[in-house]
This record gives sequence, C-alpha cells and structure tokens, in this order.
Amino acid sequence: MIHAAPLDDNIFEWHFTIHGTPNSVYEGGIYHGRILLPPEWPMKPPQILFMTTNGRFEVNTPICLSFTSFHPEEWQPSWGIRTILEAIISFFPVESEGAVG
Repeated sequence: MIHAAPLDDNIFEWHFTIHGTPNSVYEGGIYHGRILLPPEWPMKPPQILFMTTNGRFEVNTPICLSFTSFHPEEWQPSWGIRTILEAIISFFPVESEGAVG
C-alpha cells in the first residue's frame, strides 16, 4: 500500500509512506520518504530520499535509480508520482547482497 501527498505549503515536496511487501523481509514495515520535485517538473526528474531505515536504500541520501535526478537522461515526463512509487516498490523484494543503496 502506498500513500503520498504534497506538503500543504510546498507542492514541490511530497511525502510518501510505503507498507512493506507481503511475504518478503519488508512485510510489516512502514517506510517514509520524500520526493523533491524540481521547479521544471515534470520536464526534469525528482530527487527521492528515504527517511526511515529500510535495508535497501540509505537514509537521508538521494537514491540512485533511472527515474531520479541521478539519471536525467533516462527521465520521461510522462512518469508521475504513482509511477515513481510503484517502481520503488518493485526494488524492495530484491536483495542487495553486501550493499545498501
């Protein structure tokens, strides 16, 4: 389950909550993060940070995925907040052996 909404006073900063994937090591977990949209949104990709420990991505560090500001050349303006969050969830069941991030 996903919940996401912009801050009341800043539509460029969204907070999200992801509930851990059932039947995975993340089951039962609640993971909070932020999506920071650039002023050029949706023409430029967002920066995404997790605020809670999750075992997959570092806390308070922008994550490096093809749909984030780390890879602007891969960004597609048709991708929305829901698409981004669904993509992040798809990474949760993947074990990253010996590394976080």
